Amino acid sequence: MDFPVTFHIFGHTILAHPLFEAVGIFLGMRYYFYLKRKSTDKLSFNTSAAVLIGATAGALLGSKLIGNLENPHTMFYDFSFQKFWSSNTIVGGLAFGLLGVELAKKIVKHKESTGDLIVFPLMLAIIIGRIGCFLTGVHEETYGIPTDSFFGMNLGDQYLRHPVALYEIGFLICLWIILKYIQKQKKYPSGFLFQIFMLSYFTFRFLLDFIKPRIEIAGNLGMIQLVCICVIIYYIYIIKNIQITYLKYSR
Repeated sequence: MDFPVTFHIFGHTILAHPLFEAVGIFLGMRYYFYLKRKSTDKLSFNTSAAVLIGATAGALLGSKLIGNLENPHTMFYDFSFQKFWSSNTIVGGLAFGLLGVELAKKIVKHKESTGDLIVFPLMLAIIIGRIGCFLTGVHEETYGIPTDSFFGMNLGDQYLRHPVALYEIGFLICLWIILKYIQKQKKYPSGFLFQIFMLSYFTFRFLLDFIKPRIEIAGNLGMIQLVCICVIIYYIYIIKNIQITYLKYSR
């Protein structure tokens, strides 16, 4: 296979990454609306609209802000709007999307969790998007550092590198199976699936970034890892308190 993989559509050459990212978002949204129609938990129009706007605005801002802060020099000393708009990271999107949702829920005074329904559509979208990341090779910054291990692959620059996109796909498939098992037990409080997903994914991304090229911001940690630490601490606190409350009232 030659990297990067491209597709010729209507006379234009398109990289695999943006194409698979768009397909992933589309299929993820269709899956979400399918699950929403089947769900017995119905949100009011105002709540649904507020959550959707909060999630979208937060994710858009966060993905670009954290994506650009991965390289502070480019952000503050060599700024260009085109580069700012093209730099994204799912870690920033998820973290700020969460903030946007929580802010929107406070505005409409909705206290119940709204995250469980989005878990599997979100994972589907990320998996499809990561296929595009893998097929793009080293053309975009979604590859691993060189390695002598059995897993090393030539992603387009003659070095054997960690195929981190494939690692993430494998992780998400395993997490999907685990969360489906938890879902079938039906012995968890509302929002628990989303909380476990976020805690698991951000822990995985924190570790994964040690084998990805990164600019060290604090110690040997990059910006994405610092964001991951904040989210991990937040969800450990949230899960601990919710489980205590759930066990107290389920006795």
